[in-house]
Amino acid sequence: MLLSLLFAAVASARVMDRLAAVPKDWRTLGQAALDEPVSLRIALKQQHTEALEQAVLEMSTPGHPNYGLHMTRDEVRSYTAPSDQATAAVSEWLRKYGVKPLVDNDWVSFTTTVGTANELLGTKFGWYEYIGGGGPKLRTLSYAVPDDVAVHVDLVQPTTRFGQLGAKKSTIFEMHRLEAVDKTPTATTNANFVAQAGAAVCGSTITPDCLKSLYNINYTVSASADNKVAFASYLEEYARYADLQTFEERYAPAAKGQNFTVQLANGGLDDQKSSSDSGEANLDIQYILGISHPIPILEYSTGGRGPLVPTRDQPRPPGSNEPYLEWLTFVLGQPDSELPQTISTSYGEEEQSVPQDYAVKVCNLFMQLGARGVSVLFSSGDSGPGNSCVRNTNNATFFEPTFPAGCPWVTSVGATTGTAPERAVGFSSGGFSIYHAQPSYQAGAVGAYLQGIGSTYAAYFNGSGRAIPDVAAQGSNFAVIDKGFNALLSGTSASSPVFAGVVALLNAARKSQGQPPLGFLNPWLYNNTAAFNDVTTGSGVGCYGSKDLKNGARWNATVGWDPVTGLGTPKFDKLLEAAAPGVPNA
Repeated sequence: MLLSLLFAAVASARVMDRLAAVPKDWRTLGQAALDEPVSLRIALKQQHTEALEQAVLEMSTPGHPNYGLHMTRDEVRSYTAPSDQATAAVSEWLRKYGVKPLVDNDWVSFTTTVGTANELLGTKFGWYEYIGGGGPKLRTLSYAVPDDVAVHVDLVQPTTRFGQLGAKKSTIFEMHRLEAVDKTPTATTNANFVAQAGAAVCGSTITPDCLKSLYNINYTVSASADNKVAFASYLEEYARYADLQTFEERYAPAAKGQNFTVQLANGGLDDQKSSSDSGEANLDIQYILGISHPIPILEYSTGGRGPLVPTRDQPRPPGSNEPYLEWLTFVLGQPDSELPQTISTSYGEEEQSVPQDYAVKVCNLFMQLGARGVSVLFSSGDSGPGNSCVRNTNNATFFEPTFPAGCPWVTSVGATTGTAPERAVGFSSGGFSIYHAQPSYQAGAVGAYLQGIGSTYAAYFNGSGRAIPDVAAQGSNFAVIDKGFNALLSGTSASSPVFAGVVALLNAARKSQGQPPLGFLNPWLYNNTAAFNDVTTGSGVGCYGSKDLKNGARWNATVGWDPVTGLGTPKFDKLLEAAAPGVPNA
């Protein structure tokens, strides 16, 4: 009976997405039992997507009459709302199968059994696992929706979205544990560590003081209560209060006593046990604080993986392994007064590992944050032009842009190293999106770069795609306190929180003048290219697994924008003058 229903559904339905085979580096574990629970989300088509895009560009472009006129939550929802017909059609379809829909504007969530989900979507869910670990995932290789319903639906996930979300840590340096921190450090042990690690000022080890010196950050925040900066934590990463206290004592004494707050999304935790991971989250909190003190800091802790072996009594949470959808819908649901003005995220994956409809929908959610005056920053990645540089669909040589950094509504941050001068660091990722067109705000800067390189590597990337990164900051050998140990951490995962701290300071300066926050940054950034240190040496390297590039490939840093360091690193005094004219950098 089930099989006949499945074939009948496929015959009268539109295939929404189909994978040719199990994605690279994933293996099949077996079919899912029909009575196993599964939770899914349906994205309904919005009525005014293009109008919202135009509005966000206008409010984010310096000189436009609408610049800085951000929207409230309800105003954004009026743009993203589906038609009444769409909500009714999808709800009726689900109820026919005994499924209770939970409608929230343009999203419909529901929990059912695998057997019912198979019937609904004309598919067969199974268990799959990434060879690098992370536990089994309930997925399918294709799904379909009835024709009369499909006209109202953008996507249903998690279905064909495999991917492999990870913190953007350097594949070169990773995280190095050094000596344990004494519980009662003396001035001598502290001085010895700092002197040993920071012998070349900012050259060998990065600390908040050397970053402030390097980027000329002297601004003192006068009013910060209503200006918050946040970072997102996933995959059971939790920032540690004790480590932050030690970091303040060692590297940010002016911030001693400042803490952070935690908001939990989708079953996230505030886990301070020694067994939980904390390196990435500690890096985020310690360097956002090191740059932006005393601005209040918020950690979003987002769950999403659930138990390794789900059961009836302990099913996976809704949107299993879908942290972006869960986190974004949570944040966008917050009252206007609760939103931070700046958010840094140091997670991502290869763009080609993400279904296009999913990438576009998530990017739309980032746009909605921009509409509400939030600046969203992402690390660009740690693989230069790519790791293996093989296109999944045909095994052709192809540079690998990253997601979500390739979304044109976020600010992508690459990495540098050294100080005299700064140069591109080898792991810094960049390139051109395969899903998103190149936005007008960067066309001039990127066009000059493409003209300069001519036909070099032209067969391996989409030159008309959204180009990343937008900007850069130091990313190698950051001094971090983790689980009571001194540690060094490298990657664009370090660069993003540094630049987020800079943006938080700029927003504080604007607030002191009664101005709105910067919001979606990119048009403003590309309109102020003189406020960046142009990085012209070094390269982002990768593609060592490519059959056509025996010696790998590299993106070179050049004069102007380039796909390793973007526009360059911040000249804070120039950025401050552009953001809040007249506010002293003191």
